[in-house]
Amino acid sequence: LRLFPKLSFLLQFVLKHKEFAHLREVKAFPNALNPHKEESRALVKAMIDQVMALHEGLEWFHIGCDEVYYLGEGEESKQWLQQQDNTPEKLCLSHIKAVASCVASSYPTVTPIVWDDMLRGISEETLAESGVPQLVQPMIWDYAADLDVEGKVHLIEKYRRCGFSKVWFASAFKGATGANQSLTLIGHHLKNHLQWLKVASSSPADVLEGIALTGWQRYDHFSVLCELLPVAVPSLAVCLQALKNGGYSEKIKENVEKLLGMSNLETETFMSTSLGTFPGSNVLTLVTQVSFYLKSSVDELLERNRYVTGWFSPYHRKRKIVHPVIVHHFQPDAVSLLSKWNAVVQDLQAAMEQVFHKCTVEEWMEENVQPSLQKLQQVVDDLDQA
Repeated sequence: LRLFPKLSFLLQFVLKHKEFAHLREVKAFPNALNPHKEESRALVKAMIDQVMALHEGLEWFHIGCDEVYYLGEGEESKQWLQQQDNTPEKLCLSHIKAVASCVASSYPTVTPIVWDDMLRGISEETLAESGVPQLVQPMIWDYAADLDVEGKVHLIEKYRRCGFSKVWFASAFKGATGANQSLTLIGHHLKNHLQWLKVASSSPADVLEGIALTGWQRYDHFSVLCELLPVAVPSLAVCLQALKNGGYSEKIKENVEKLLGMSNLETETFMSTSLGTFPGSNVLTLVTQVSFYLKSSVDELLERNRYVTGWFSPYHRKRKIVHPVIVHHFQPDAVSLLSKWNAVVQDLQAAMEQVFHKCTVEEWMEENVQPSLQKLQQVVDDLDQA
């Protein structure tokens, strides 16, 4: 197992700030860097140096370069593309070469890695002539449960013909299944890794450098949080064991359960009884409770309880009127439900604060807890006033 830093070409985390907005490829979008500005190259060099200073003995450095959809659409790029023989593909390759050369000149023992999606559609001739294959190792990413094994094998063969010495794979043990996903469906990620094992077994033994198990915290710098890391630890354990053993079996499943301290590890459904002894397991247990039952229990009371819908509707609540006898039919349930969820949420907040910064806890609570909890609190308050 190795850890290597990644410098994302998707530079939203920098370009979203006002002081760096002038370095955007397209003024309105913080997705991509203007590759023509000297200041852009200086920024990337500074970021590389900062990351390298924190990591001694690195062998690889991921320079990013995925999903650069707006590259070539800036004014300077449009002028560059009007020159003879210039193409968006060559623009992309020239910038990759510049960044990779920066790494190579300052850190000659470090090999740059680059996401491969911008390379997939470029012709073999253009790739070979660019000089990029001698500088970087492409990381082929695919997070689908049914990824095309044959297509990946052909892609690897293409990269070999172009001059790339090694390739990497990139899978996912969390994320990739929904921008606001709160629980990890282990089966999806297990299937993804089993498909990658098929790709590896169908490729030359000397071509694969390694596989990176990505774990998404959010889809980009403007989206909500997806699955939290403690929630996905069982998925990570399953995927690592599948890779280590070349497959997944009942015996491997039992080993994972033992490692995690879990009595029954579900892979095809979201776990409804997620007890374990691994660090962060309390976060998983409480997130599971909230995800499965908070919204549904509040909706059951407010939208399907006939006493609430019939005798304490928004009309009644606005005017603070309620039949005294009807109160006894649902007020105890509402107060009890509120008390229960306040206790669960308090436990979850305490568990999350042991792992995450306060801002992360605040965001997750606002997105996943507060909408339902506030609705429940409001109906209890309205009932008291009425």
